[in-house]
Amino acid sequence: MGKLSVNLCGIELDNPIIPASGTFGFGYEFADIYDINILGTFSFKGTTRQPRFGNPTPRIAECKSGMINAVGLQNPGVEKVISEELPKLKKCFSKKVMANVSGFSIEDYAYTCEKLDKEDIVGWIEVNISCPNVHGGGMSFGTNPKSAAKVVKAVKKVTSKPIIIKLTPNVTSIVEIAKACEDAGADGISLINTMLGMRIDLKTKKPVIKNIMGGYSGAGVFPVAVRMVYEVANAVNVPVIGLGGVETAEDVIEMMLSGATAVQVGSANLVNPYTCRDIINDLPNVMEKYHIENLRDIIGGVNNG
Repeated sequence: MGKLSVNLCGIELDNPIIPASGTFGFGYEFADIYDINILGTFSFKGTTRQPRFGNPTPRIAECKSGMINAVGLQNPGVEKVISEELPKLKKCFSKKVMANVSGFSIEDYAYTCEKLDKEDIVGWIEVNISCPNVHGGGMSFGTNPKSAAKVVKAVKKVTSKPIIIKLTPNVTSIVEIAKACEDAGADGISLINTMLGMRIDLKTKKPVIKNIMGGYSGAGVFPVAVRMVYEVANAVNVPVIGLGGVETAEDVIEMMLSGATAVQVGSANLVNPYTCRDIINDLPNVMEKYHIENLRDIIGGVNNG
């Protein structure tokens, strides 16, 4: 059987599979249906400084080859995440978890990251500067290299754990923003977050989603994600986490060939909660099919000839 382990920012993972933030709750919900310790790790629900109810409903719309969501970072706030959610997680997960953080100001990001940095179970902090579903925050920081760099510098001052910056595809040059984050001290880059999308109800002639627009995710964005991971991985010297439309073990191999050290699985978890488990179980078979002995050997191994 091929070797599945990878190293992400100095921490060993048994395999590269990471359920993406917003699709796996705080983990313990999935622990009721399978042993989540088989995962490499997972990125828990996006956490902000203050509790958030999220956007008004309806906030989900089905699409061909995917879905649009405008949940709006619904979460109980960092204080309750630390006091209530993480203790539940520790009872069923023995590995380091990835904390996902969002904010509406640089001070928000710094405050929340500093709080979560003190938690032993947190191995990495994934800073989301790419959420398209909130106003006055999230993606507004991730569409400008200088703004992105300011967030990175602020959180690096108050943390000791690896900082991974989650980037939006809704930009002209994702490479420019990724390099600005690396120069500011980011330890890794994850991409892509959702693409901005919209649906209209033909009967009412109104937007399906109350928020009008939301984040489009699912299989339809996979080729875009592969392209952006390839571009960024060839421009920076820090690890890249690839995500966007990943559904199968074959998708994982393709994403790693494009340059990803680890791979997040998002919307597929909402369709089939066993997706990540099934991908992990299938990886050895797919590796054998394509004569891959060690996943580390294929990172960035696309043949451009």
